[in-house]
Amino acid sequence: MRGAVAIAGLAAACAGRDAPDPGVESLELTHLAPATIVPGTRLVVTGASFVDAPWGETTLHLQGRSGARAIDVAWPATFVDFTTLGVAIDRGRLAELGGDGAFRGTATVEVVAASDHRRYRTRALPVELELRTRLAPATAALAGRGVIFVNDAIELSGDGFLLGGDEGASVVQVAGCVALQAGGACRPVAMIELPLTAIAGSRSRARFAFSPRIAGIQSGAFTGTIAVVNRQPGEAPLSAAPVDVAYDLVSPQVFSIDPPAASLGQYVLVRGGGWIGNPGDPGGEPGAVTEFELSGTLRRSGGAALPFATTLIPEVVDGRLARYVINTDDALGHALDLRGDTGELTASVTPVVSFGGDRVRGPATPIRLAIAPVKQVVYLAFAPSYVEGLRDFGLRAASAQIRDRILAACREAYRGVGIEFRTEPPSDFALFSTVELVGVDPNDQGLFGYDNSPGKDSGNLRLYDRLGGVNAQTQEDGSPGFGGVFVRSLLGFSPHPGRLARSVAGADPVFDQLFDPFRADRGGTPVSAADLAGEQPALGDGGGCPARDRARQIQCAIFALGNLIGGTVAHEVGHSLGLANPYQDGFHDPGDAPNRLMDAGDARPFLERAQLMGQGPAVFCDGEYAYLRRILPSAEPASAIARPGCS
Repeated sequence: MRGAVAIAGLAAACAGRDAPDPGVESLELTHLAPATIVPGTRLVVTGASFVDAPWGETTLHLQGRSGARAIDVAWPATFVDFTTLGVAIDRGRLAELGGDGAFRGTATVEVVAASDHRRYRTRALPVELELRTRLAPATAALAGRGVIFVNDAIELSGDGFLLGGDEGASVVQVAGCVALQAGGACRPVAMIELPLTAIAGSRSRARFAFSPRIAGIQSGAFTGTIAVVNRQPGEAPLSAAPVDVAYDLVSPQVFSIDPPAASLGQYVLVRGGGWIGNPGDPGGEPGAVTEFELSGTLRRSGGAALPFATTLIPEVVDGRLARYVINTDDALGHALDLRGDTGELTASVTPVVSFGGDRVRGPATPIRLAIAPVKQVVYLAFAPSYVEGLRDFGLRAASAQIRDRILAACREAYRGVGIEFRTEPPSDFALFSTVELVGVDPNDQGLFGYDNSPGKDSGNLRLYDRLGGVNAQTQEDGSPGFGGVFVRSLLGFSPHPGRLARSVAGADPVFDQLFDPFRADRGGTPVSAADLAGEQPALGDGGGCPARDRARQIQCAIFALGNLIGGTVAHEVGHSLGLANPYQDGFHDPGDAPNRLMDAGDARPFLERAQLMGQGPAVFCDGEYAYLRRILPSAEPASAIARPGCS
């Protein structure tokens, strides 16, 4: 179906014309949500090949009927990412759709591309939207009986739940009485109002946390009612019929921890129930504290097991999940050198929860946690401007393949070192570095890349550098403030970069042989989705590049540009790790040696960077590689590649 939609969209745009804009040639609309619209709804538009404002003007076009009225509206859509758009619906737009009632018709996404000023359209998607000025909730079912922990998520199904934001909010009103396990009468609980959160943007499924404000934190039994209430701006509240509930509340308990091994800066997840966060945690409560008491032994690798006891205060994610960051500031970090030591903690963990003057201890649970060698996680943040910046090379359509080559180049450079490159924001590490890849150098200096983290981090003590954005601290001595990797500047390796970049001293005619077949400003034809259809094995080396046939030319260009960008990333990350000359002055290797990654920019020729014609790949010199292996140890064997000296 995707192929059919893409072809239909392309035909509407370019019959009898030049090649289509590569950013929107596969434009597709697959879904609109939610299906019920109220004032304040943010309509989520899902599809493919969406573009941000500088590269196209995007609208959502709805045509159809609302009752007897014909509807034809087009609204600006806001870019969220390449597969998601947003459209804000206010009272005026609801009226444009006919007001209260039902819209039946079609939706299309239309983009006027900045590159060629042509209008691209998706295939029309049949849609049915319910339109409501006021939305009444209805509760069909909820888990109204059973054993729960305090702060457990209670799920409801029904209809008409508000999604938050400008729509307003759905809440639950809870009232009843609690009988403590210790004995006594059922104590009345005054009505309390709690937020209700939609699940996955659905109006029919939602959840709320059974707050300790309802029945406290002691074990007992709660009997009462739960009613959903919708609160829309400027409207009177609308309520669903209350539902009877009866819950047995049990004391907090740890079920498990994971992962089984964790390193400095990594989260250890504690799963169980009954956790309550402090006000700084999501859904936290004033005066609430969740603690984990550990008692057991800690063994440094190669040493004896020694008694160990401490109390940890974790971050509470929700009532069933807490997380703790392995860090150097608490008892564990003082007992072990987390940058140099490994070991194992064998202990029992006892949850202790405090709230409202009560303090409840749960049962102890045995755990075992290995302390792993320190690891550097690096998140490569590919900005939309980076993706669109590939247009300069005629390779916008090959962004995914180039990204794969960038990752391969980075991993090859750091083989045998405890570093991990990712393309999604890490959720398992609190401490990680970020490298932003963007289109244009904001410093206006034609830099390929720049590490704008403050100072030289010999020993890689920080683990959380950000190579991107602006850093005022680095500007204090007149250094460039904006960091990251800047793809357009690489056009400087062309002897004729045009108005897009400044030619560098190492400009090489081979660059033009690689990229001129695709550069529109040089009369080339940009790579299209059709060029990439079918089996296209990625190159493992640059043999046979530059090539003569178009299919091979495309793979050569992907290989070379991926190496240019990946090598720049590896070089800038090297700076953030304390290179070159760790623990000494200077940021680059002295002089000029072949295939040395931390040489200054003008000492690193194009062919070496691109890994063509027998040159490259550039590697860390022998002393730098030994330093990296020391500060970021790895179970992977050291790379056997021959390395140049550092001096």
